[in-house]
Amino acid sequence: MEKKHPSKELEEGANCSASVRSHRQRERHGKLPRRRKEEKRSLRKAECPEQLSGQSEQCWLPEQHGSTAEETAESSPKRWDGCRRGHFLHGPYPATHFGPKACILPNPTSVMHIQDPASQRLTWNKPPLNVLVIRKIRDEGLLEPFKELCRFLVEEKHLMVYVEKKVVEDAALMKDESFSAIRNQLCTFREGYDDISDCVDLIICLGGDGTLLYASSLFQGSVPPVMAFHLGSLGFLTPFKFESFKTEVDKVFEGNAAIILRSRLKVKVVKGTFQRSEQHLGIEENGIMPHNHVNNEAGKITLQLQVLNEVVVDRGPSSYLSNVDLYLNGRLITSVQGDGVIVSTPTGSTAYAAAAGASMIHPNVPAIMVTPICPHSLSFRPIVVPAGVELMITLSPDARNTAWVSFDGRKRQEIQHGVSIKITTSCYPVPSICCRDLVYDWFESLAQCLHWNVRKKQTRLTDASDSSDTEN
Repeated sequence: MEKKHPSKELEEGANCSASVRSHRQRERHGKLPRRRKEEKRSLRKAECPEQLSGQSEQCWLPEQHGSTAEETAESSPKRWDGCRRGHFLHGPYPATHFGPKACILPNPTSVMHIQDPASQRLTWNKPPLNVLVIRKIRDEGLLEPFKELCRFLVEEKHLMVYVEKKVVEDAALMKDESFSAIRNQLCTFREGYDDISDCVDLIICLGGDGTLLYASSLFQGSVPPVMAFHLGSLGFLTPFKFESFKTEVDKVFEGNAAIILRSRLKVKVVKGTFQRSEQHLGIEENGIMPHNHVNNEAGKITLQLQVLNEVVVDRGPSSYLSNVDLYLNGRLITSVQGDGVIVSTPTGSTAYAAAAGASMIHPNVPAIMVTPICPHSLSFRPIVVPAGVELMITLSPDARNTAWVSFDGRKRQEIQHGVSIKITTSCYPVPSICCRDLVYDWFESLAQCLHWNVRKKQTRLTDASDSSDTEN
């Protein structure tokens, strides 16, 4: 019998075992049931939402299904109704459909579904037919511009115009007999009674920034594109001049207009949630409340709103300092002792927050600002947090008085112990149409409305002084 060399035996054994393993792998791969593949795929899907959003609601990101930006734009109303928050990126993925007929032009070069701001262009799936005109009330100077715009939209563009009932019933407007034919063709509605969210294709605002805030309050879901004309006092959010309104409106109807997505805050007022007390202070660990004390599902939602500018919590009529606790994703961050606190969007950073000392943030930046109002602390500075987090404000257990809260300056109400205010970034931004582009319009508003960095120019040195300095 021939005796093999040990090295040859090892080599042949390795080849044999490798062939057996490859054969078993091919056999296992070929006989793997389709059901097991589907089960594994479903398990991966089931694990995805909690990793991305930290919530129990299911929301599939388009990247995980191999979909393109075009497919996302077409399917977003159905696939993104439940939840659009993804903590791994800049915050919520905004809805790309605004009203019945408007959407953002799909951009195949977008990365992670955050479009280049310069590429945010408006397009129409179908020609717009219904226009909502919002006019600043109690301002007689806007009467003639309002009538001119309505005549243009009804007689020349043959559109259906929606107007608030109290605007049509204005005494000065009722006296104008020449406008009666147009007035009879206007569709009226009442705030809080009539739902026009599915009827309006375009919003046109005549007035100041308050008209844009009012337009946002009318649409608690998807918001149609907003075109704002500067006819008010400040006009930071209203870039269009009314003198050329016909030309500007025609450009918008043609499509391809630049838009800026102004993020909003989704706010819930919840009654009956956990309140931090003295006996709970000893069981905190690094500010994190135990899960049996912080229950996001507990309590009754008494109010839910979409806020464009800010949520303001203040001390109200009391002479005591307000004392409220601020949580971020269930973790106690700090207690605010002062006149109050402002939680604002980037759009609201140029409003009350700017007066309270906050930085001004471009509306395209996905963020939430937290600004104290006259804090009784020398080190309490305004902060900026990611757009995807959830903030919660409650009364501190040792607060001497209650607090008051308002939303974009409206629906002011008292906050007592046992009530919490939960704030996060909304999935439904306000698509504001730009006059030129979203960068130029913002800096133009800073310069014209707030006189940002206005200073007398320093003069250059003369030639004589230059030479004398050199000689010395």
